[in-house]
Amino acid sequence: MPKMTETMTSATQLLKALANQKRLEILYILDKENEKSVGDILPAVGITQSALSQHLAKLREYNLVKTRRDAQTIYYSIKCDKLRSLLRSIKDLYKEAA
Repeated sequence: MPKMTETMTSATQLLKALANQKRLEILYILDKENEKSVGDILPAVGITQSALSQHLAKLREYNLVKTRRDAQTIYYSIKCDKLRSLLRSIKDLYKEAA
């Protein structure tokens, strides 16, 4: 049963990340655009740069996004296709409920 416990722990962490509206918005932006810098994401989410950086740090902590540095700019992208699939499923579920 240890494998099931690990799976449940991972699922709980994922759901914690997705339970925050701003983090979910960030993930949807990254899903749509593939790769974005903080400056690219900022106008779309309507929060301070500091708050955005904190949300991106959480998403990195949860292992949901990866980074790529180009000189002074850090670009963020979704780490795995399974997360992209989940985001699309959530979007489809919401559309059906509306």
